[in-house]
Amino acid sequence: MRLVPSGDGVPVAVHELGGAGPDLLIVHGTGFCAGMMAPLAAELTSSYRCAGVDLRGHGASPVVPGVGYHWHDLAGDVLAALDALEVAPAYAVGHSSGGAALLLAASRDPSRFEALWCFEPIVWPDPVALRDRAQGLAAAASRRRAVFASREEAAANFASKPPFSGFDPRVLAAYLDCGFAERADGTVELCCPPEVEAEMYRMGVTHDGFSRLPRVACPVTVARGDRSEALGQEVVVAQVAALSRGQAVELDGLGHFGPLEDPARVAAAVLDAFRSGG
Repeated sequence: MRLVPSGDGVPVAVHELGGAGPDLLIVHGTGFCAGMMAPLAAELTSSYRCAGVDLRGHGASPVVPGVGYHWHDLAGDVLAALDALEVAPAYAVGHSSGGAALLLAASRDPSRFEALWCFEPIVWPDPVALRDRAQGLAAAASRRRAVFASREEAAANFASKPPFSGFDPRVLAAYLDCGFAERADGTVELCCPPEVEAEMYRMGVTHDGFSRLPRVACPVTVARGDRSEALGQEVVVAQVAALSRGQAVELDGLGHFGPLEDPARVAAAVLDAFRSGG
C-alpha cells in the first residue's frame, strides 16, 4: 500500500492486489475499502494485474479535516491511482459510488480507460428526485456506531445484520480488518467515520454524472442484481442508452451489494464482458 496525492492534494491509498496481464483497477462503494474487493480481485488475477484504491476518507486513506466529498473529487482519486500505477489505458471495475467515480473519471479523461464494468453505479437521470432518499441514508449513516471494544465485538455486531450478513465470509473478514483502525486504548474505530459516509450519501445526488455519460468513450457494462432495491432496471436502461458503447447485464439472485455477496460470480461476469470487448 502507498499513499498518493489526489488532484486536490488529498492523500489516497493505492493497493496492489496481485496478478499479471493488463491492468485492472477496482473501486469500492461508500463506507467500504479496497480490501473488501480483494476476494473479487483474487478471481481476476489469472487474467489481470489488479489494484484497488481507498477513496478519500475510506480504508487506509486518512480523513482530512475540511476536505470535500463531492463525487467529482472521487473521480480525481481514481485518476490519481492510475497515475501512481503508471497505467493507461486500464480496465476498471466499480461498485455503487465506485462505479460512479469511474464513469466521472472516464468522462473527464476518456483516454485513461480500456473498458469499464460498473455494478449499480449511482448515476441518476433525475438526481433531484432522490434528495429525500439521500437525506434518509445520510441520517441513518450519521447514527452509525463507530467504536467497538474489539474487532471480535464488531464482528458479532455486523455478522448478524444486513447487508453484512449476506456478504461472502472473506469480504466480511476484510471489512473487520481494513475497515477498522485500532485506537490507543485498544478499542477499534471505523476508518470511514459516520459523518464521512453521511456526506457521501448527500453528495450522491449533487453530481452531473448522467449528463456526462456520452463523453465516456470506452465500452461500459452496467450490471445490477435482480434483487436490488437500490437501482431499478429502468435506471440501468437509461444509463446504457446515454452511453456511446454501453450494455446492460442483470445477475439473478444478487442485491445491490452483489460484488460483496458473490465475488466469484461477479468476477465471471466481468471476465465475460471484457473478453467479449465490453
